[in-house]
Amino acid sequence: MTIPSTHSTPSTPSNPSNSSIPLPRRRRILIVHAQPEPTSLTRSMVDTARQAFEAQGHEVMASDLYAMQWKAVYDEQDFPQRLDPTRLSFVAESGHAYGGGTQPPEVVEEQRKLLAADLVILQFPLWWFGMPAIMKGWIDRVWAYGLAYGYRGAGNRHRYGEGGLHGRRALLSVTTGGPAQDYGPRGINGPLDQLLFPITHGTLFYPGMEVLRTHAVHGAGRMDAAAVQDTLATWAQRLNGVFEETPIGYRPQNGGDFDERRHALQAHVAPGVEGFAAHLLPPSPAGELHLMEG
Repeated sequence: MTIPSTHSTPSTPSNPSNSSIPLPRRRRILIVHAQPEPTSLTRSMVDTARQAFEAQGHEVMASDLYAMQWKAVYDEQDFPQRLDPTRLSFVAESGHAYGGGTQPPEVVEEQRKLLAADLVILQFPLWWFGMPAIMKGWIDRVWAYGLAYGYRGAGNRHRYGEGGLHGRRALLSVTTGGPAQDYGPRGINGPLDQLLFPITHGTLFYPGMEVLRTHAVHGAGRMDAAAVQDTLATWAQRLNGVFEETPIGYRPQNGGDFDERRHALQAHVAPGVEGFAAHLLPPSPAGELHLMEG
């Protein structure tokens, strides 16, 4: 079984009135979520997102990882027809399985949904400062060599702004148990944008996706019914304009800022700036580019 290598074109709804005003393009959204409790805020946010998008005429696909009993461990079982049965090289075997159409069927199905999507939402509770293990396992198994990395057999040439997932948008929607102050610039847990940088910049921007500012809901375990409803209303309101949002301004690898070997910023680029901040393009005069906001 093979995977489509190009982005499928979403259908556009017909205009029965034959009006000259164009109708909004019908989009496809993939929501991947990881929370086993059906009454949780995470699950309520998934339901709210589905309702909001379907009300706009969009198509929603979902991957409920716990309900699917998703295999989180990435191991030799992911390569039923080995390239080298004597030694397990994940890069070589991933490329062999993806290119040869021998991946497990559940991985093929998730890649199909991923490639069909205009927007991918990862909805999860923050567990030990990252995504639940079952979602990390979804990434490990679905982000295959030849798709999410090693694109077109060119090694690292097409990454960070280019790659197999280029043309899609991505959004993290995260709930935390602690209050917003814990994740602020001087918060005891550290800034949320920095905690999630390996996901936003690494997992999502690396294969070419446009990454939107993270949607964070804090103090999830302390909300009363009214606060939950306000939270869901805010979430739905944001999703109404999610396709018009400006993505985070990460520096593309091939935009001229990095050295010839694509390892580090050139000396004249953002001198004196280090760490996560060095990966951001300068903000526009209007200030619409942000690292993240809760």
